Amino acid sequence: MKAFLTFTIILCFAIITQAQDLKTTQEITSSLKDNITLSKLHYPKSVIRFYARNNSEWAWINAQKSDQSEIAMLLLEYSEQFGLSLSDYHWDTISLQKLRSLRDTSAEKDPKEKAVFDILMTDALITFINNLHLGKYNPLYNSSYIDTNDINGFRSEDILMNARQQKDFLKTILEVQPKIKAYTDFQNYLNTLYAENDCMAPQTGMEKIIINMERLRWIGTKDTTYILVNIPSYTLEFHQKENIFDFKVIIGKPTTKTPVLESRINYFTTAPDWKVPQSIFVKEMLPKILKNPQYLESHHYSIYDKNGNQVEISSSKLKEIRQNPYRYSVRQSSGCDNALGAVVFRFENSYGVYLHDTSQKQLFNKGERALSHGCIRVENAETLASLILKNDGSGNKIPLLENAMTEYNRKDFVLKQPIPIIITYLTCLIKEGKPVLYKDIYHFDDSLENKFNQNK
Repeated sequence: MKAFLTFTIILCFAIITQAQDLKTTQEITSSLKDNITLSKLHYPKSVIRFYARNNSEWAWINAQKSDQSEIAMLLLEYSEQFGLSLSDYHWDTISLQKLRSLRDTSAEKDPKEKAVFDILMTDALITFINNLHLGKYNPLYNSSYIDTNDINGFRSEDILMNARQQKDFLKTILEVQPKIKAYTDFQNYLNTLYAENDCMAPQTGMEKIIINMERLRWIGTKDTTYILVNIPSYTLEFHQKENIFDFKVIIGKPTTKTPVLESRINYFTTAPDWKVPQSIFVKEMLPKILKNPQYLESHHYSIYDKNGNQVEISSSKLKEIRQNPYRYSVRQSSGCDNALGAVVFRFENSYGVYLHDTSQKQLFNKGERALSHGCIRVENAETLASLILKNDGSGNKIPLLENAMTEYNRKDFVLKQPIPIIITYLTCLIKEGKPVLYKDIYHFDDSLENKFNQNK
C-alpha cells in the first residue's frame, strides 16, 4: 500500500510537471507567433531558430541553470565594459532583479510574462554576441542580413546554444571577440580602467575607444600573421604571432583617399613598370607633356595607343592626344626614378590600389604623410619583402630578391601562403598601456560618433 501511494505521488508529480512543461512550450510558441513580441526583437529569425533547438522551453527562467542566467544578465549589465551600449539590450524591460522575481514565482503564475521575458533576454544576448563579433554598424552586414545568413560560418544563436552547454558560459561568449592585437589592447585597457573605477563607466575620453573597437569588429581575419596598415597613424605593422615589425607609410590625400579593405598579398614584383592611372595621365601628366614633350623621356614614360602599340611623339600626335586623351595610356619603365620604386606588392581589390616602394624616400621624414593618389608607399620595402619571404619559408630567395632590386631586374615572387593585408582607419590605439589619438585626416569619426551618441 505504501509503495503504491509513493508511485501515485510520483506519477501525479510527473503529470503536473509535464503539464507545466507543455504550458511553457505553448507560451513560448505562441509568443514567437505574436507580431507585437516579434516587433520588439532585433534578431527575430535567430531567436526563433534558438527556441526551435531548445524545444520551445524557457532558457533563462529556469531554476536548474540560475547561475548561468545571472551571469548572462550581468554580462549585459556591464556591456559598456566592452565598448557597447546597455540601451541595445532591452534594459527598459529586462533586469537581474526581474529575472530573480520571475524565476522565484510558481511555475503556473504569469506564464505569458515569463515567456516574453525569456524571449527578450535571448534576443538581448543574441544582439550582444552579434555586436561583440561583427559590430553594431558594420558597413558590410546590416542586422537583417545577419539575422538571415551565417557570416563566414558564424551564427549568434549557435554560439549562445553552445555556451549554455559549457561549464564556462562567460568564456564561450567572450571568445567571439576579434583576436587582432589592436582590439585585445583596447579590451585589456578597458578591463583595467573599469577595475580601477570599481566597475563604474568613466565619463570622458571613451568615444574614440568605442568607435575604434567598433571598426576592429568589422575585420574578418582570424590569422595570427597579417599586415595591418593604419591610415591615420601612417604606419604598417607586420604581425608574426609574437613579433611585430613597424614601417612608415605614405597614404592617399583626402581628395584621393586610401580605401579601407581586407585582402591577401599573393605575390610581389621587383623592378615593376608603372601603368599610369588614366585620371593621373589626363589631369596631371598631359598638361606637362604638352608644355614640354621632353618630360616623357626625362621621366622614362612612353605613350601607347588603345591597341598597346607605342606611339612616336610629334607635334601632330600631341595634338591628337590632347583631343582624344582617353584613347591613349602611359607607362613608366622600371628604374631608380620609377614611381613604384624597386618593388610592388599585389593584392586583389576593387579599387586598383597596391603597396609599393617609392623613389621619393625623403617624404618619409614628414610627420603627416597623406600624399599619394590612394596607393600605399612603404619605407624600407626591401626589408618588408625579405620578411615576407622568410615567413613564407623562402628565406633562401632573399639574395635573389636583393640582387633583383639593386639591378632593377623584373622578377615575380609568388607566395606559397598569401598574407592577409588589412587597411583600416583607427584614430586611437593603445600604446604602452595608454590611449594615443591620431588626426582624423579623412573626417570619418564624426558620423560614427554620432551614431553611438544618438543611441546612448
